[in-house]
Amino acid sequence: MAWPTTRSQKGIRPTVDGETSPRLKQSDPSLSLFHLLEPEVLADPYPLYRRLRTEDPVYWDPFLHAWVVTRYQDVVRVLHDFSAHRTPTPEQLSKMDLSALSPVACVMVRQMLFMDAPAHTRLRSLASQAFTPQRVEILRSHIQELTDKLIDAVIFAGRMDVIADLAEPLPCIVTAEMLGVPVEDRHQLKAWSADFAEMLGNFQHNPDRAPRIVRSVEDMTAYFRAAIREQEKHPREGLIRSLVVAEVEGDRLTEEEVIANCIVTMVGGQETTTNLIGSGTLALLRNPEQLERLKADPALISSAVEELLRYESPSQHTARISPEDVEMGGRLIRKGQAVIAVMGAANRDPERFPDPDRLDIARRDNRHVAFGWAAHFCFGAPLARIEGQIAFATMLARLPNLVLEPGPLTWRDNLGLRGLKALPVKFGNLPSSRSALAESPSRTDGASVLNLDVT
Repeated sequence: MAWPTTRSQKGIRPTVDGETSPRLKQSDPSLSLFHLLEPEVLADPYPLYRRLRTEDPVYWDPFLHAWVVTRYQDVVRVLHDFSAHRTPTPEQLSKMDLSALSPVACVMVRQMLFMDAPAHTRLRSLASQAFTPQRVEILRSHIQELTDKLIDAVIFAGRMDVIADLAEPLPCIVTAEMLGVPVEDRHQLKAWSADFAEMLGNFQHNPDRAPRIVRSVEDMTAYFRAAIREQEKHPREGLIRSLVVAEVEGDRLTEEEVIANCIVTMVGGQETTTNLIGSGTLALLRNPEQLERLKADPALISSAVEELLRYESPSQHTARISPEDVEMGGRLIRKGQAVIAVMGAANRDPERFPDPDRLDIARRDNRHVAFGWAAHFCFGAPLARIEGQIAFATMLARLPNLVLEPGPLTWRDNLGLRGLKALPVKFGNLPSSRSALAESPSRTDGASVLNLDVT
């Protein structure tokens, strides 16, 4: 998401470069994404998204001081054509009286998430080679083994918290292994990831939380710097080593670039998959006919994961900067203005997806934008997809009569990275062994070792 800054709810605030955005027509404040701060809207943002698409699809948000686009074709255009280079420098933060956040800015300006070509191309070409579908596919049997062990730990209790017992630990373990750091550090890595994700996903700057986020960024930086030193003494397969030794035409990443992009890879690898598994499980439980359909035909698992990504996108929106004056939806977006592309709304656009509010695990022509688009398409998508396929297939095969526990559900206080705090479920009539999974299409033979050298 855009860099979190304090926003006034009255009038127009200057942008980072000091220009003031023209208001071409009076905006309806009831359409503002600021309403995602309300728990009932956060729990179900889709009515708000529907109003934006139908009433003002290119909307000037007076509270967020940014344009908001919600139609599929417009979101794709923004993701494809607009600039991702949107992170204020430490010097700009000082002018905004936010110099305390400078340590965070020093990391973010080096992350590929906030870069355009050619800088983005250079970094992505090095990092993404560890996450190609071919390289990730060899991890399938290993991820299946991890998933089985996590289910083993709760199966005889007859109940579990899908988030705490599966959706969080599975990507935490896998991400630590992919990075090449000790798996026993995953709890600390998860805590840091949650802090960084809070900043990435929210519009507003929370002065009370800022010191903790800054401290987490400083601690992560020190952790990965130490990991690089350890790699020099005792090389270990993983993304850290790959980035440290990689060369492109004689060019190598600086240590600061390695650290910054290890951080963003860690956060993306954990948060997206946790939200996919948690929100996807809830969607299936709320649509029992689709759950039963998937149980009856496990070959639909790949299609089901794509539909769950569309239906409840783990990443709901992202920000871009207009590279020039652009007309969109009858509105004039000025060069340098912020534009929020709402993928969660685009994925429910009836002009692109027939009957978009219906979960259909066999939906065809399902080119959603949950993982972004074009140059910034999430390079960890193959891994997230496999983790999701295995998690859902394993739960359905090993946890019969899976139902929600009674009680309210609470969504995380993260406006952009949509996920549940907890998802308590219960189940019964246990299968005698793991043999029910033997014929599952999510299981294939393959090496369980990590081989991520990209040189």
